[in-house]
Amino acid sequence: MRDNFQKKVLKNGMTVIFEKRDLPIVSVIFAVKQGGVNEFPEEKGISHYIEHMLYKGTPTRNSKQIAEEIERRGGDLNGFTSEEITAFFCKMPSKYLQVALDVLSDIVKNPLFDEEELEKERKVIFEEIKMYHDSPTRHVFDEIQKALYDGTMDINLAGTIETMNSINREKIVERFNEIYVPENMILCVVGDADFDELCDFVEKNFESKKGKIVKQKFNLKNETKIEKRKGIDQANLVFAYHVGLAREKSSYDAGVLSTLIAEGMSSRLFAEIREKRNLAYAVKGDANINKDFAYNLIYVGTTPEKVEEIKGLILKEFENVGENLEEKELNEIKAQMIGNYYISMEDSQTQMINLLVSEIHGGAENFYKFEENIRNVKLEDVKELALKVKEGYSFFALVPGE
Repeated sequence: MRDNFQKKVLKNGMTVIFEKRDLPIVSVIFAVKQGGVNEFPEEKGISHYIEHMLYKGTPTRNSKQIAEEIERRGGDLNGFTSEEITAFFCKMPSKYLQVALDVLSDIVKNPLFDEEELEKERKVIFEEIKMYHDSPTRHVFDEIQKALYDGTMDINLAGTIETMNSINREKIVERFNEIYVPENMILCVVGDADFDELCDFVEKNFESKKGKIVKQKFNLKNETKIEKRKGIDQANLVFAYHVGLAREKSSYDAGVLSTLIAEGMSSRLFAEIREKRNLAYAVKGDANINKDFAYNLIYVGTTPEKVEEIKGLILKEFENVGENLEEKELNEIKAQMIGNYYISMEDSQTQMINLLVSEIHGGAENFYKFEENIRNVKLEDVKELALKVKEGYSFFALVPGE
């Protein structure tokens, strides 16, 4: 795949990333290097709000036409906002690549931000915020981040009722004009296309313009909190700890430790908590490693009276890894991660996002060095990280209560 990769920063400032494939499918994404982590606390949710509004119409297409031009040709249209990125993408037969480029470039260049539609979408996002709160699993993932960071990272990505009410059309347009300029944007394409033609399209359709992205300050912290809620039967808990950032070598140590501890049915905690003790159905881990913040987490759904026992089992397992991990098991985890890496590349849309995220974290070309970086992880570094966990971690549990 590395041999089929091309990347160029164009004269107008936009970065174009491409991986060539022969199947008659193409995945296309336009993204801006702006997300929740760049927002002032009083406007948290504005990136997500803008993402919603870009599908609501341009001078030449209404929302229905935007969707129909992609979907009636067999394509899928979607978008997302994360703490680091706001993105708009589709996957479709490659013979319709020009349609994909035309539609996506139109929505990121020419949104109407109609006042009536803004008010309608504000109500939609209010319901989205409520939905996330009412879902126990989603709620604990949101709350664990608040237990790890202050500042803008202490507020949900979709914002709050208060912050969303403070965002008017003037503020939306101002922020859009600052952010949605070529020097802040990335076009990433994976599939049957031509790199030079992609670059030509961007040069012809995007004029060079200066913008800005605000870098917010936030501090790391560790907190433990138990929240009670009526109407639920299961306790949902998350255990998390800070690790190395994506731009640091230690981020690979963190990924290995996360996989070993709680990712998959063969992980240590799945075996200990579910298979051996039958204390939970769901035992999951994840490494949330980004350019400016990074943490590993473990989620467990369990009986309320077992919350403290499971917390103790988690801490004990990190101690076991720190004291007893051997090279043989470490090499097995490395092989697992490398295998997962290659499997993730199979789907063009997944690979498109892989390359986009890698570009945000320092360079799309670094994605192809993943196997080398994992093989270079040292036993003593993983053991040292595991032993450090007990010195500083965050814990959040949502439990049944009156």
